[in-house]
Amino acid sequence: MSHSASTNRIDASFARIRAAGRTALIPYVTAGDPARAVTVPLLHSLVGAGADVLELGVPFSDPMADGPVIQRASERALAQGVGTADVLEMVAAFRREDKTTPIVLMGYANPIEAMGLDAFADRARAAGVDGVIVVDYPPEEAGEFASILVARGLAPIFLLSPTTLESRMETIGRLARGYAYYVSLKGVTGAGHLDTTDVVTRLTLIRKYVALPIGVGFGIRDAASAKAIAAVADAVVIGSRLIQEIESGPAKSAPGRAAAWLGTIRTAVDSVAKQPA
Repeated sequence: MSHSASTNRIDASFARIRAAGRTALIPYVTAGDPARAVTVPLLHSLVGAGADVLELGVPFSDPMADGPVIQRASERALAQGVGTADVLEMVAAFRREDKTTPIVLMGYANPIEAMGLDAFADRARAAGVDGVIVVDYPPEEAGEFASILVARGLAPIFLLSPTTLESRMETIGRLARGYAYYVSLKGVTGAGHLDTTDVVTRLTLIRKYVALPIGVGFGIRDAASAKAIAAVADAVVIGSRLIQEIESGPAKSAPGRAAAWLGTIRTAVDSVAKQPA
């Protein structure tokens, strides 16, 4: 599966991680939460704490795939009037200081369609975005959008779940770039008691169709669950638990709180020895 698009930051980042025998750490935060002025410092603080790729949520009024924690983050951002154009400005501001850490925008089709697919892709590329996850674009209907992104060196990134059919895995294997994101619907049954057997089974099947790194977002809530996933996945994706850290105190000190917590997860993930590629 050769990809004609030039290697972007995501590919470069995963190549470095694989060569070092490490697992990638991908935190998710919502742009504009807890405050507009805090987003860029927050992103830099997450990189300082060991983030390899950043997922930045585009606030949306009806985030149907997100739980209550991320919905609250979206509401806080929307209350400040943060829209897609503002998110792209935040990425551009981050890029002025950090040229290497990949940024993936995660959001819904509506704001992208409102801007226009080509216009969005052009502006995202100009701002320094590396990949895009559109939660409500089914892969079967995302061919046009994926090709618009790939033509600009941006990675279309897709979600898989425990119920994803093999026919859809095949479509994702054809369209996706960067990495794929496996969302386990089972969640965490209890700290340190994460059953990774199902995850391993699913990842083995997904890897038959998708020749990209696979990140797992698992409702990972602590060092033990992060460590369990790091042993079997190429990347550990963390969202809700990090946002709880952000919302647990004053906005201005949110970057420090988020970084301190993410640092504990980085340490746990790095305690899992892997064979360097």
